[in-house]
Amino acid sequence: MNKIVNRLTLTIFLVVLQVAVVIFFAATVRTFLPFMAYVSMGISALVFLFIIGSDKASSYKISWVIIILLFPIGGGTLYLVAGNKRPTKKIAAHMDKHALVARLLDADGNLPFVDKVQCGRMYSLFQYIRNCSSYHAYQNTHVKYYPMGQLMFEDMLAGLAKAEKFIFVEYFIIKKSHMWDKMLEVLEHKASQGVDVRLIADDMGSHRLFSRSYEAGLRAKGIKVLRFNPLVPYLQLFMNYRDHRKIMVIDGLVAFNGGINIADEYINKKKPFGIWKDTGVRLEGDAVWSFTLMFIEMWDTFCKANEHIDNHLSYKCATPDTIKPDGLVLPYSDSPLDNEELAENVYVDILYHAEKYVYIFTPYLIISEKMSKALQMTAKRGVDVRLITPGISDQKIPHRLARSYYRRLLKAGVRVYEYTPGFLHAKSFISDDEVAIVGTINLDYRSLYLHFECATLLFRSSAIPDIKTDFILTLEESREIKLDSKKRRIFGELIDAILHLFAPLM
Repeated sequence: MNKIVNRLTLTIFLVVLQVAVVIFFAATVRTFLPFMAYVSMGISALVFLFIIGSDKASSYKISWVIIILLFPIGGGTLYLVAGNKRPTKKIAAHMDKHALVARLLDADGNLPFVDKVQCGRMYSLFQYIRNCSSYHAYQNTHVKYYPMGQLMFEDMLAGLAKAEKFIFVEYFIIKKSHMWDKMLEVLEHKASQGVDVRLIADDMGSHRLFSRSYEAGLRAKGIKVLRFNPLVPYLQLFMNYRDHRKIMVIDGLVAFNGGINIADEYINKKKPFGIWKDTGVRLEGDAVWSFTLMFIEMWDTFCKANEHIDNHLSYKCATPDTIKPDGLVLPYSDSPLDNEELAENVYVDILYHAEKYVYIFTPYLIISEKMSKALQMTAKRGVDVRLITPGISDQKIPHRLARSYYRRLLKAGVRVYEYTPGFLHAKSFISDDEVAIVGTINLDYRSLYLHFECATLLFRSSAIPDIKTDFILTLEESREIKLDSKKRRIFGELIDAILHLFAPLM
């Protein structure tokens, strides 16, 4: 077993050991330390009241309430250690200090093309996103949509080869692969030419490759590296917050975003789960600035002190005159630490304002009560709501959970399909031929509540017909799920009910 696997295995073992210690404490303290038992139960009672009164999602609160009721001794302490979503003072201070997006994008003022007359139903959503995150819509941006990862990879390589000033790369998963080898070859060459190459890799998603020695090797070749949220062998909720974003920015001129990570299955070089279906977009023009700042903000918040980016505006590039207005493009990011469920609220808003249809790609369907009700109510209003999920899954428990939601959605009129050629990893919404989202945000608790995520919102863009065409073609390769008239098994129903209770913690 190699050292990288041992690092993850050791981390998991030590965290499980700490949980076991908490359970052992709860089991023995009542007998041997009665005073401590009362203190622990008092903490649990206070935590219980705090959770009930908080503005967190009800499903998340229910999961922790059950844990505390089952383990009144130790349950409250466990929540304080591993369940409280507030960042530590150190992280919060760093985030406030490096809040570039708000500081620089808010300076743009009111954009003249974002008004009630032009935007209609979308005006309020644009206002909400700007008020809660500072991200705003742009006009002069060309968007290219990719229905498969291998198609986007070709343009990613071509774009990297043209870099002259800087390259920003931020991905959840980077594996040793043909895809990474080809990218790394270009990154190393560009770094040797003096191009500013910076890389953010999530330490959980990329743990098999990004050891300290591997990072040192990249740095020796001129590539600055940030391993986001390094694995540590102790129990804390921040370990659960992962950088699930996928961003590539080249010279401030071009940005790539979507569900595609850096590994061979994403470009169908390897096929462990059949055909891997993914989607992405390429932006060229004004909207690239938001992705540039998105990366810099994350970099400056968590990088080494001597690697901060000081002159932020030097990374802003003028949009070529050849890029003309083409609808509105709004890149945005969501954080698990701001107590604003931005990603979920954007999805829900699109559902509630849909008039004709909403088509959705999602690899995971583990939804909150709010999202479930939005899907059902939209279908009951007569809107054509369709979801495509994987026919072959990469994870058994999430796949079982996804299927457990089918029945209630189908009864409401939502049409559900499974992609039969393989695994569908795309995360896309499209509605009424006017609105679309392509990004990294799954319909599950991890994406909507626990991950750093990002996406590209399109309004009346010329890329929207391409997204709709891709959905229709994918439907032809998918199997529609029908309501099962057979009697359901009680044991299976019980398992699904238990999984639902703890889904927000998975």
